[in-house]
Amino acid sequence: MSIVTVQLGQCGNQVGHELFEAISRDALQDHRKLFSTASRERFFNQTARGDLVARAVLVDMEPKVIKQSISKANSSGRWRYGETSYFFQNQGSGNNWANGYCILGPRHRDVVEDLVRREVEQCDRLSGFVAVMSVAGGTGSGVGTYLTQCLRDAFPKSFILNHLTWPYGTGEVIVQNYNSVLTLAHLHQLSDAILVHENDTLHKICAQLLNNKHISFTDVNRVIAQQLASILQPALTPNSYGAYSRNPLGELVSSLACHSEYKLLSMSTIPQMPSSSIAYSTFSWPGLLKHLRQMLISNTKMEEGKCSSSVMVRPSAASGRSRSLPGRTFNVSLANLLVLRGKEVYSAETGSFEDPTLYTSWLPPEDAFHLWKTEVPINKYEKSATLVSNSQALLRPLDNMVAKAWNMFASRAYIHRYVKFGISEENFLDSFTSLEQIISSYSQLGSSVEAPS
Repeated sequence: MSIVTVQLGQCGNQVGHELFEAISRDALQDHRKLFSTASRERFFNQTARGDLVARAVLVDMEPKVIKQSISKANSSGRWRYGETSYFFQNQGSGNNWANGYCILGPRHRDVVEDLVRREVEQCDRLSGFVAVMSVAGGTGSGVGTYLTQCLRDAFPKSFILNHLTWPYGTGEVIVQNYNSVLTLAHLHQLSDAILVHENDTLHKICAQLLNNKHISFTDVNRVIAQQLASILQPALTPNSYGAYSRNPLGELVSSLACHSEYKLLSMSTIPQMPSSSIAYSTFSWPGLLKHLRQMLISNTKMEEGKCSSSVMVRPSAASGRSRSLPGRTFNVSLANLLVLRGKEVYSAETGSFEDPTLYTSWLPPEDAFHLWKTEVPINKYEKSATLVSNSQALLRPLDNMVAKAWNMFASRAYIHRYVKFGISEENFLDSFTSLEQIISSYSQLGSSVEAPS
């Protein structure tokens, strides 16, 4: 089944381009015939001449980034975007969610929906949509949220996974917390699952693990793309019966977002290192999985040295309640998906991820832990592991963002910018209420309680 990617705003189009770059490198490995065929069917249309055309729709209110993405794709020699699969204007959204959601989205709805329908019609079987966007800007978040609503209305039976890039904590735009509150509150009602990457974490990965000296947006976006490819590329799932999964988004969503109150996903990948170091490194499944499990428990998105028994964070076997250990908090999960790729993958022992103390008490480990695998390596690593987690990992950044937005709202800072485009103070209050409920639900994951009704 095919996936249609919708790239929204500057961030969404830059990340989307890097994603197709990463996928195309694997899809064109002819010695991996079954894998390559499944990857091409999933992400590309193939012309009579054999050209790969991305199953994507590009949307932005300014032309620059879309034109750059199209040009880079053409020059790669491996793939390209469709000649009429994009839409842009010559006026941005001014970093204002209300402008994008209330004005520009509705104004251009018909033409964008037509582009999406044409892309869907070229799919033999549609698995769903991956909407790639920023959480904090104007077009990506505002127009992106509105178009997600349009996708839900037009394709009610298709799965929608929203990928969001979380802004730097120090701030990129003065109203980014307003935009984030409005985006997340609306998408939580519209999307089947929301996968988040935090810019602060990505920056640390680039600096400390990849040794990038002058970190650019391209470096950051490449890390996102490689991690996304590690879960979106074909893999064998428990329901695929020896063939690559035919419904990748459906299986991902059903594995991780099994309750409507819990839709926030985060991910960790191991190993991550400069390309120049890979040839001189060796990897073992016990070592990789030990580190990855510890990253899950301690809620770290990057490997930080060797695990030491003196600093390891361990869940309490006595109860599922979160507890504070020296400087850290045990991260409780609702569900986890582990994706293993590379040599000797069937020898990997994953029983430590089925430990009941990792999970909330009201979902059995056999329903909470899921495993996908394939012997085909990715990103030049002979062995690699990616963990997608529906857990308390995003609780702290979400709570901080809501608190900052509320402080601004309480002083009525910049509210007039949103009111003039149609977002009232009541709309803000509804969004705050929605996110406070999400924060409360995730906070209670560690409590020994029944599943919320």
